[in-house]
Amino acid sequence: MMHTRTTIPRSVIADVEQRVRRLCEDLAAKLQFHGWHHVSFVRDKSVHFAERNGAARDVVEVAALVHDLNYMVRRNSLPTDGEALRRKVLFVSGVSQGDIAWIERIVVEAEMRTRHRDISLEAQALSDADTLFKALPVTPVVLAHRYLQENGITLRELAHKIVGEQVGKADEGYYFYDAEAAATYTKWAQANLSLWRCIVESLDDPCVEDLLTKVPS
Repeated sequence: MMHTRTTIPRSVIADVEQRVRRLCEDLAAKLQFHGWHHVSFVRDKSVHFAERNGAARDVVEVAALVHDLNYMVRRNSLPTDGEALRRKVLFVSGVSQGDIAWIERIVVEAEMRTRHRDISLEAQALSDADTLFKALPVTPVVLAHRYLQENGITLRELAHKIVGEQVGKADEGYYFYDAEAAATYTKWAQANLSLWRCIVESLDDPCVEDLLTKVPS
C-alpha cells in the first residue's frame, strides 16, 4: 500500500521508545519473555530488515516497539488485545492518526499465527525479526520457561502452539521472508522446530509426563 506521508520524527520515535521501555520496566516481573530484552532485539532487527527490503524504516521501528503491548494488557493474548494501549501510547507520543492505523495493520499482519506469504514489506520486516527471536538457539534454553511463567501455560500447550503455528510456514517456504535471513537462520529454525516436535512426541510418554510432575517448580 502506498502512503503519501512525512517520516515519523526521531523525537517522536524516541518518545515511543521511552514510554514502552518504562512500561516494560514497570511490568518486568510479569514480562519475563516479552520484556524490554525482547522488544529491543525485535526493534533492532526489524530496522535492519526494513533497510534491506525497502520498507518504511520509521514506521517499522515504531511497530516493533509496540508490537507486543498486548502482553501488558492480558497474559497469553493476541496482538488485537493490545490495540487500545498501542493507540494510546502512539497518540500521546505524537504519531499521526494515519500512521497509527498503518502501524496497527502491520502488527496484526505480522502475527505468526495468521501471517501468510503475501504480507506487506513492513510486516515482513517485523515478522522476520520476531521470528528470528523465536528461532535463536538460546531461546528454548534460556527463555522458554520464562514464556511458560509469563503466560501461565503448560509445556505441552507451548509445544503444540509452536509446532502448530510455525511448522507449516517453514514447510511452505516463508518462515523468513528476507532471502538473506532465510539463508543465514533457517538452520537455526529447523533445529528449533525439530526440538519442539520431539518435545510434543516425548510428552506422549507417560514416564516423561510423570517425570515433569516431579520436577521442583
